[in-house]
Amino acid sequence: MASAPIAPYSSSPLGNSSSQHTSRESLKMEPLAGFVSLPGEERIIDKDIIYMCPFNGALKGKVFITNYRLYFKSTDTETPVTLNVPLGVISRIEKMGGATSRGENSYGLDITCKDMRNLRFALKQEGHSRRDIFDILFKYAFPLSHGMQLFAFLSQEKYEENGWNVYEPMEEFRRQGLPNNEWRVTFINKSYELCDTYPTILVVPYKAPDEDLRRVGTFRSRCRIPVLSWFHKQNHAVITRCSQPLVGMSGKRNKDDERYLDLIREANGTTKLTIYDARPNVNAVANKATGGGYEGEDAYQNAELVFLDIHNIHVMRESLKKLKDIVYPNVEESHWLSSLESTHWLEHIKLVLSGAIQVADKVSSGYSVMVHCSDGWDRTAQLTSLSMLMLDSYYRTLRGFQVLLEKEWISFGHKFASRIGHGDKNHADQDRSPIFLQFIDCVWQMTKQFPTAFEFNERLLVVILDHLYSCRFGTFLYNCESARDSNDVRTKTVSLWSLINSDTSSYTNPFYTPESSRVLYPVASMRHLELWVNYYIRWNPRIQHQQQSPVEQRYKELLALRDQYLKKLEELQLTDSAPSSTHLTNSSTPNAATPNQHITHLQTPF
Repeated sequence: MASAPIAPYSSSPLGNSSSQHTSRESLKMEPLAGFVSLPGEERIIDKDIIYMCPFNGALKGKVFITNYRLYFKSTDTETPVTLNVPLGVISRIEKMGGATSRGENSYGLDITCKDMRNLRFALKQEGHSRRDIFDILFKYAFPLSHGMQLFAFLSQEKYEENGWNVYEPMEEFRRQGLPNNEWRVTFINKSYELCDTYPTILVVPYKAPDEDLRRVGTFRSRCRIPVLSWFHKQNHAVITRCSQPLVGMSGKRNKDDERYLDLIREANGTTKLTIYDARPNVNAVANKATGGGYEGEDAYQNAELVFLDIHNIHVMRESLKKLKDIVYPNVEESHWLSSLESTHWLEHIKLVLSGAIQVADKVSSGYSVMVHCSDGWDRTAQLTSLSMLMLDSYYRTLRGFQVLLEKEWISFGHKFASRIGHGDKNHADQDRSPIFLQFIDCVWQMTKQFPTAFEFNERLLVVILDHLYSCRFGTFLYNCESARDSNDVRTKTVSLWSLINSDTSSYTNPFYTPESSRVLYPVASMRHLELWVNYYIRWNPRIQHQQQSPVEQRYKELLALRDQYLKKLEELQLTDSAPSSTHLTNSSTPNAATPNQHITHLQTPF
């Protein structure tokens, strides 16, 4: 990937009236040593500023704002302190203090970020010194609110591999053993006519004609009908996903929907179809008042209904806010356990994990399941993807995990744009919620309990979350596949998987041991769950110094050493064999092992 140092920038930064307030001083763009820009990234403004660092106090330095990031470098410390913040990470920008504010460093900007940190900058009080930087930052951090494009559409990055080719739906279904005489592929949604938030390729019961699917769609919220997510090759049980039925207060019934669920059950000949409703029972009942509801036992006599008690997006948002309050900027160690408990964050992680364990166990036992919440794009995605991760070792590979995210989250319409708020200034939007972060946290909990079962490492999970917010790639933009298609995301932006797959060694777990048939059942009790310190508290300098596991670091060093010895051996072989190849051939015995064969059997001790 080609990249170049950011060049000095001398023209007016903004094409509207706010540029007139930009001082001459701020437009003297200086080259910044050690700072490499992305292709397509442009410098907008730089300015002398004071960063109110919560760990090191007030730091004088210079802030550089581009169309992609905010970069700060201190100038008054022996070891420079730097900040490198993609503008997509910014949730809120506020002015701090006024022209008459008293006290040192009381006038400036407060920036709230989506990645568990807040930033505060102070400026001199004279001459509206913060107006230019505030206007520019506000415009470029929230481009969609200003009629501008997200950076992903401006990026000029190039990679050898096209990450958009990672997930091919038909290829993935064939890997699972589909279609077959129980399940068929339908293209009824090829123009998003059946459901505008579903993908174009769907797998449904073989005996269900397309006309029936349309009738079932009228009885499911947002027309999100039950469709197959995963097929168990051995026992033919399936995981299906959908939205809630439109039962309402009057207890409506739909014979087509009832028959359709019977077809799902009959596909592998089980007596009962288990329906996992992710919501608490009381919430599901309350949804009847707004036209939703759940599958009653009178209407669905061949099904059993299980409520998983996972709370809604608003509860999760408040829980993360409480967590942020106790981890940034400082951790109060004296009341740490009670403070953590009061956030309920790990409690929610436990409920999501235990729900997924129930789904995986039921399918592993040969029973088909159907999973839904209200609309089937938040808690449903958490449960289907986690249970598939437990059941199918392919999804535990680096490539397979990318396929899992593309399939269960991106193509099936998790509302990334609404939940994250890409490029949108409305920080108080009630649609914002950390549902995907919660899922990645659950994956991390599994990697901790099964350290050899996953081909990818913790760094991959952190990088995925960083680019969930950054808007550098098109992977997580928009709410559904139809919106991505209409905005030409695949042709106009780069996929995150292009970055990941161009440097797979950085994201590979050195302890990985492939086990194709193993089902993982993590322990979801509070005693076995822990806070993901390397993500939630990573901005604290004390944590930064101890992020890499010493065992993992040592293991990587030993692997590198082994590679050096192998290379040296090859060189020696070539040197020895060149002048006396005849002698070597004559003197070798049939059972003599080559140096390479010997090396393969060497044990690497810790």
